[in-house]
Amino acid sequence: MAKSEKDTAAAQGARNGKRLRSGMLRAFVGQEGADVVAPAPPLPVKEIFKEFWPYMRPYRRYLVGLLLLLLLLPLLDGARLYMIKVTVDEVLIPGDLDPFLWIAPIVLGVTILSGAFGYLQSYLVSWVGGRFLLALRTRFFSHLQNLSLSFFEQRSLGDILARLTGDVAAIEAFVVSGLVAAASSVAQLVIFGGALIFLDWRLFIFILVVGPLFAGLVRVLSRLIKRASRETRRRTGAMTAFAEEALGNQSLVQGYNRQKLEIDRFHRENVGQFEAQMLSARARSLFAPATDLIQAVSGLVVLGVGAVAVKNGDLSVGALLVTIAFLQRLYGPMRTLARLYNVIYAASAGAERVIEYLREVPAVTDSRDAKPIGRARGKVEFEDVEFAYPGSDEKALDGISFRADPGQTVALVGHSGAGKSTIARLMLRFHDPIAGHVRIDGVDLKDITVSSLRDNMALLLQETLMFDGTIRENIAYGRPAATDEEIVAAAEAADAHEFIDELEGGYDAEVGQRGRRLSGGQRQRVAIARAMIRDAPILILDEPTTGLDAESSHKILEPLRRLMSSHTTIVISHELLTVREADVILVLDHGKIIERGSHDELMARNGAYTRFVRLQVGAREAREAFSGA
Repeated sequence: MAKSEKDTAAAQGARNGKRLRSGMLRAFVGQEGADVVAPAPPLPVKEIFKEFWPYMRPYRRYLVGLLLLLLLLPLLDGARLYMIKVTVDEVLIPGDLDPFLWIAPIVLGVTILSGAFGYLQSYLVSWVGGRFLLALRTRFFSHLQNLSLSFFEQRSLGDILARLTGDVAAIEAFVVSGLVAAASSVAQLVIFGGALIFLDWRLFIFILVVGPLFAGLVRVLSRLIKRASRETRRRTGAMTAFAEEALGNQSLVQGYNRQKLEIDRFHRENVGQFEAQMLSARARSLFAPATDLIQAVSGLVVLGVGAVAVKNGDLSVGALLVTIAFLQRLYGPMRTLARLYNVIYAASAGAERVIEYLREVPAVTDSRDAKPIGRARGKVEFEDVEFAYPGSDEKALDGISFRADPGQTVALVGHSGAGKSTIARLMLRFHDPIAGHVRIDGVDLKDITVSSLRDNMALLLQETLMFDGTIRENIAYGRPAATDEEIVAAAEAADAHEFIDELEGGYDAEVGQRGRRLSGGQRQRVAIARAMIRDAPILILDEPTTGLDAESSHKILEPLRRLMSSHTTIVISHELLTVREADVILVLDHGKIIERGSHDELMARNGAYTRFVRLQVGAREAREAFSGA
């Protein structure tokens, strides 16, 4: 091709711009024709406001005070302006300075009061808006925390973060700041318009002309701004999603020397967002000169009519000056209302994206009759369980039945995709089976509250997950109320105490994001300590030695045995030493159990399990031969 990748990206952005300008507003994110982030369903402004107004309930009493301030401030401003008329007519025209002695204190007092009330209003708006945003963002995060795992598996983390931050913040301008600004503008229009009627009702007619002109201008531009803003929000989510993915996989990017590719892809995402922003900017930019023209023409008309009235003796010079001042004051709230109309439509684009997720319903919830179970004995039963992942026609599990008695270890083996991890996910109620029953202590999981069910389980996952914090905090994550002595005891049982003690800071050493300051074996031993301190009756191990070298795998086997010895354990593993010690081994293939029994029984059958063992032994011998070479 003659064009470089950068030129291609620019051309792609130009095509996007044409689509935006033509009103199609379709985005090409990542590669042409594929959307990383789908647009949220559009909603009427009234419905959006109704959705979020309940979050203002704790702060509505403060709105009463704000409304009083919103009335007082234009009244004080109007009084200060009216003193211009008094000064001109009583002091300047007659040349009498005596009235100035009482005019000056009034102007000064009104100015001080206006400043104090203005400060109070500004602070109160910021406080109410901040509290509203805090409550809404916490509510949104709480809602996300309670959604099913499948929700996060089907969506981009970067886009979720964009909605949690920027889109939620936009709602505050929609509900709080926008509401206050609208009320303030209406109050100014009423008070300053009333003052104009008081001074000369004939000049008020021009308000009836100027108002519709502003409204018509807003009507023309607002739809375009809303559509462009909706696309900009979506683009921002897509760009954040891409950046989160690219930066989170830097080892792969740099290892394959694909920095330029990622830069070009990121540039393409930015081009799309830029085009959407520019469409909105063009609409907004038209507003200022149009309103200036309306203001200039109406101001000249008022000045001309007023000059004739002064010449005819129907209006004093002071009254004309203050009339012009009041008229100028009217343009401010008119502009504010017009801009607010556009701000509301722009903010509604972010609100639609938040509402889309707020209306997501967890795939797994407590039934009406669900009850907590307290501490379980640990008996696990699967009876004719069938399961298929959403959107898939193929069953991940088909007729699965087995039992694990308290204290027993059941090992699941089989090729990737055989259904091993799906069994663990059903035990945790990340999903519910489409047929059959999963029971704990004879009780169907659907009759147990999700919270009490998961309190009875401890996890050791294939990916050792850790939070950015101290080792102490990561171990105590299994049981936040654990004492320091219990944390140390769990670390000792996991053979982690020795290396922790050697770290600078010991148990208060920071592990870094995702535990990157620790080796793989160290992270795994901290995870074992976390599972130990939880002391749950049921333990789920999903490939606990994956990614570890032979030495590290061997080091964690003994603490794993200690962890498994007093718990009902479901272990998914390709590590032969872990599997062969299980009481029962289940061999899965395409969602079905094709063999079951102890290690010796299965070896005697010379079937699928035997082939699995031979592969493992061969791989181990190859590793040993390689390490000894």
